[in-house]
Amino acid sequence: MGHDIPVTLHPGRPSTDINADVGESFGRWRLGDDEAMLGIVTSANVACGFHAGDPLTLRRTCMAAVERGVAIGAQVGYRDLAGFGRRFVDVAAPDLTADVLYQLGALDGIARAAGGRVAYLKPHGALYNAIVTHEEQARAMVEAVLAFNRGYDAALPVLGLPGSAFLAVAEAAGLTAVREAFADRAYRGDGTLVPRSEPGAVLTDPAAAADQALRLVQAGGVDSVCVHGDSPDAVALATAVRTRLTDAGFGLGAFT
Repeated sequence: MGHDIPVTLHPGRPSTDINADVGESFGRWRLGDDEAMLGIVTSANVACGFHAGDPLTLRRTCMAAVERGVAIGAQVGYRDLAGFGRRFVDVAAPDLTADVLYQLGALDGIARAAGGRVAYLKPHGALYNAIVTHEEQARAMVEAVLAFNRGYDAALPVLGLPGSAFLAVAEAAGLTAVREAFADRAYRGDGTLVPRSEPGAVLTDPAAAADQALRLVQAGGVDSVCVHGDSPDAVALATAVRTRLTDAGFGLGAFT
């Protein structure tokens, strides 16, 4: 079972969200410790079957998130199971919009069957990085969210990198843009992420990740902090981040 840690809310104190990627196992392939992570984070970026995750895994993950009161987000990606969604795909805008809408609808149906719903969208991997600057794909993503919102009479916020084309297009379209920082990823000087192909791109030391999370949150302009569920010692990293933020006086709660 998971290591449940109650959500901490301190009236009058600043509050932040901790999110993690979950639901990424596929068949016999097991990735991450979702049970433990869902006892630590306040928002769960659940895979939608395109880059990772099979239907049973997604159902179990949504049920566990609902049981723990963790917000469910749709982590949408390129149609790239073999590459875990970490390879750029030069997909046409109409195809990308349809792919994202398909993923949103599938996960929302599973989440609602579990007693919850999809509360936000977050791009995964190469798609996340591409739409920092790729305006065509950013607009295709936003069009999918707008279409989903019309169909479900919802107002789905989107999670992304501060200063990205994606968040700019989303805000221009009237969507709520949620700014994210990464506890376990190295940054370049321009605020973009160091590619995973480069040395030191992933922070594996829990203390270093916790220090970075606190520094980024204290600097302002961040609504949510991410810890990757497939990182080495992800549970230790997430626990360290949570402890560091609460010790610094930050309340914890989902941004949705």
